[in-house]
Amino acid sequence: MSSPASLAEAYAHCEAVTRAEAANFFYGIRLLSGERRRAICAVYAFARRVDDIGDGDLPRQEKLHKLAGEAAALSRIESAAAGAPGGEAPADGAPDLVTVALLDSYRRFPLPQGALGELIEGVRMDVTGERYEGFDELVLYCRRVAGAIGRVCLAIFGMREQAGADRAKAEVLADELGVAMQLTNILRDVREDAQNGRIYLPAEDLRRFGLLADGAADGAPQALAQLLDGLDGPAGESGAGDAGAHAVPEGLPALVRFEADRARAWFDRGIALTELLDWRSAASVRAMAGIYRRLLERIAADPDQAALRRVSLPTREKAWVAITCMLGGGG
Repeated sequence: MSSPASLAEAYAHCEAVTRAEAANFFYGIRLLSGERRRAICAVYAFARRVDDIGDGDLPRQEKLHKLAGEAAALSRIESAAAGAPGGEAPADGAPDLVTVALLDSYRRFPLPQGALGELIEGVRMDVTGERYEGFDELVLYCRRVAGAIGRVCLAIFGMREQAGADRAKAEVLADELGVAMQLTNILRDVREDAQNGRIYLPAEDLRRFGLLADGAADGAPQALAQLLDGLDGPAGESGAGDAGAHAVPEGLPALVRFEADRARAWFDRGIALTELLDWRSAASVRAMAGIYRRLLERIAADPDQAALRRVSLPTREKAWVAITCMLGGGG
């Protein structure tokens, strides 16, 4: 059992990670009680560590080895939280701050067993270079890397008393909201991902909009990266008005709008989750979802920018959207 001092240090570390690495997420959880906010930061810090393995520069096999290590650590945490003999993580060396905070969160809240394991499986799909032929395959990935986090957070959020019987419905809605946010991330990062050899947009959609030759699949990341590289130079630099800048491929804006419409549908369904949560939790979810929805609308309004740079919202605009959504307004 961790001492109060080491537990406070562990949670402070997780909150610092969340504040630094997930501004959109952190805006949304500020209104939560301290205990709930700390638990969500512990979940995020673990998820961030897993994501960083997938996004890092290590060789594939070493990444898979590290993911297996995180899966084993998670199994020990879940066993310890359930009171299973031998579940405690080994105590040799300095305690891992994320592990300390996450174990305490499992003991304070009914975090679903196996959900964070789904996240690890989703990141393993990234490492092994999974390709998505159809949208249903992409949804499976989104449910693992984002929907699972939504279901974990739901266990930390407070439910309205009369909504207790609707927990199964709430889990479905949390999952759908997570998918909506992940689809938005995919559209935001389409250029950067392609340049890193990843493509999340379904191959059938790339073919539909003339961005991938019939029968092609394995070469999708390279083909899309070549299209995007020919535009304005390095990602993040805008040269749309420069003489000699190449035009955005004709089908890409239409594809972005098509996928944005899909994401809107997931947002429209998932936001009903707020009707089942207590007011603090509902306000936090509205703030997080509102920022992502605003980002999605920014991408859909000017889809060429998805090819030119990573689209983002200014800090002041994020704060305005978060406050407006917390108060029950639109984003």
